[in-house]
Amino acid sequence: MWHSAFVLPEEPTTRLHRRLIDTFYVEAMLLADEARGYFDESGRVERESLVPMTRVAFSCESLKVTTRLMHVIAWLLTQRAVHAGELSAAQALEPSRRLGDAPVTEAGLLDALPPQARTLVSSSIDLHRRVARLDDAQASVTTTMSPARSMLDRLATAF
Repeated sequence: MWHSAFVLPEEPTTRLHRRLIDTFYVEAMLLADEARGYFDESGRVERESLVPMTRVAFSCESLKVTTRLMHVIAWLLTQRAVHAGELSAAQALEPSRRLGDAPVTEAGLLDALPPQARTLVSSSIDLHRRVARLDDAQASVTTTMSPARSMLDRLATAF
């Protein structure tokens, strides 16, 4: 049972990255739940009181919020898979696993929405921007891992 005693120490930046990913994940899930509750339930009354064009915009913005949040959650789950050893860091950088582009919300339109809708739209934009910074930083880091370190990492995930 030598492998149970063989544990590589986790680098401080890896621990920090993991905590950041977990924090963003919780934030994204809470925001998704809040958006679902508002747009599917309590926001319906507010939507019905809007003029027809703003009502359509309200519905479009609810889809944009969902799209932003799903892109963020998918990216965060990819990062968790890397930390769990289910994906390599190189696989996480494949275009299909990078953070998707956020749909654009026009500032003038945002002002016409009810206050809670504006808050949800703004929060989803802010969260997507913050996660995009991480995605960009991760993609720009091109570190060459030594063959010995690569072997140790593979051994650590195998046991």
